[in-house]
Amino acid sequence: MLRLEDFRHIVPDETLAEIYARARKLYGKHIIHLNATYQGGGVAEILYSLAMLMNDVGIDAGWRILHGSQEFFEITKSFHNALQGAKLNLSERKKRLYRMVNENFSRFTHLAHDCVIVHDPQPLALIASYRKQQPWIWRCHIDLTDPHAELWDFLKGFVLKYDQMVVSSEKYFKEDLPVDQRLMYPAINPLSPKNVTLSERAVQEQLSKAGVPLDKPLITQVSRLDPWKDPEGVIDVFKMVKQQIDCRLVLCYNVASDDPEGLQMYKKVQRKANRMLESDDILLVVGNSEKLVNAIQRHSQVVIQKSTKEGFCLAVTEAMWKGTPVVASNVGGIPAQIENGKSGYLLKPRDLEGFAERIVHLLKHRDEAEELGRQARERVREKFLITRLLSDYLDMLNAIMA
Repeated sequence: MLRLEDFRHIVPDETLAEIYARARKLYGKHIIHLNATYQGGGVAEILYSLAMLMNDVGIDAGWRILHGSQEFFEITKSFHNALQGAKLNLSERKKRLYRMVNENFSRFTHLAHDCVIVHDPQPLALIASYRKQQPWIWRCHIDLTDPHAELWDFLKGFVLKYDQMVVSSEKYFKEDLPVDQRLMYPAINPLSPKNVTLSERAVQEQLSKAGVPLDKPLITQVSRLDPWKDPEGVIDVFKMVKQQIDCRLVLCYNVASDDPEGLQMYKKVQRKANRMLESDDILLVVGNSEKLVNAIQRHSQVVIQKSTKEGFCLAVTEAMWKGTPVVASNVGGIPAQIENGKSGYLLKPRDLEGFAERIVHLLKHRDEAEELGRQARERVREKFLITRLLSDYLDMLNAIMA
């Protein structure tokens, strides 16, 4: 059971005392979180820790998962992509099924809570099926910089009923939305199996079990197998790096129950990897084990995050916490985390040569890489740990329930 007191000696005692103080007016309040999956992806990881900590400080916090069909999740994945700028054929059938799944779920999910917090687009429409008697908050974790216009207009009809929308970057605020909007950065739990300190022996055991050889420097990207993470572009960058330094690429991917695109993307990436280089130069590793992801991020010489769109990207935060230097795209919430040249490197997503040059430089200059990693870890300690996120939620709940 995760408790706030577990974070003593990770964050200052003053921080913990402030959190306890913020929670006093919320004692016994009944809060519910709703999202679409209990595993895979940053939202589920955040909620697992956040719900426990909310309960520990005196709030009655629950967490429920939306039930949907395969077709529903295919539709909502297309919504996810379209909100990040992809094309979409928004048919009446898709809208009808989207509303129907949410309405059916509402028939056996009672929400007599003091506040309802809905995460991402999948359960957004739930609000249409209840007689609203309390504050509702929509927490959107994805990139809303340039959403598909027709889809945004459709979803905005539901958002208008919410008391507040919370996003991960000021760039996602919508001028056409007359609803209160709040900025809240995501965060990691440093005590989770994915982020807790591992011994070198434990790291090597995990890598050995996963079939990752230790004879060459590792470059790693940890992500869903998603077009927005650009795994094919990562392979292109790796090919350039490989021409100068003998190293290995690990694409460590996870699978979420609400993401039906993963298998298709896996086959596509595997074909490209086999075409370009010998099979043992590029490894696709299933990262559903948090301890394995932890080990890979710790052992890697460089973590790359070559996304074309990002809500925030906790994979970057995780690597920074482990002191591993990160070379990442200057998109979405990533520049909020990395100070370019101080706690990592930021580049335009299409700058393949720039990515390769930075990675080669870090592989050749280990002292600089270590200093970059040290600065990155301290930045996460200051700004992106779950204790800060808990404090932000308490501030939001105190304000909206006053």
